[in-house]
Amino acid sequence: MSQAVGNTALAYARVWHHVDASDRILGKLAERIALVLMGKHKPIYDPSVDCGDYVVVTNSKKVKVTGRKAEQLLFRKHSMYPGGLKETPYKDMMGKNPDEIIRHAVSGMLPKNKLRERRLERLKIFPAHRMGIVGGNIMRSWDDGTLPPDFNPSTPTTSETLKMLGKQQSDKFTSAS
Repeated sequence: MSQAVGNTALAYARVWHHVDASDRILGKLAERIALVLMGKHKPIYDPSVDCGDYVVVTNSKKVKVTGRKAEQLLFRKHSMYPGGLKETPYKDMMGKNPDEIIRHAVSGMLPKNKLRERRLERLKIFPAHRMGIVGGNIMRSWDDGTLPPDFNPSTPTTSETLKMLGKQQSDKFTSAS
């Protein structure tokens, strides 16, 4: 019997996921990203093994929070010197560094162990829909969970380009009938 049984190299292969954060709720988005970074969506999941995937988040400027969190949420960091506490309100952080808001939320949802930093390194966050050369690695998009029939992995795809491809296909379908 030459069949591979159990965890193969293909099972541990890392896939690149794309998430468009436009009009998404911060907490629910961070929870889903943390599950993918940990690898809980795979059947080979083991808490002591880092088997998660890469996640690319675009449009981090457009993420939303519910309730009055926009006025009440504070981001704190300390320089470890007396009087070194820095507090930044959510609105200022959203203007200056929107990717840190998502990174902070995802970091809080990951287990506090030695694998945490390694998992966070696989999280790529971009404030707009452009993601540069990283877009060529995307295999799955979370907009609708499917890939277009003419998907080409060598060209970078974002939610904007997928919408344009879908619009072109619907135009072809209406002109053909």
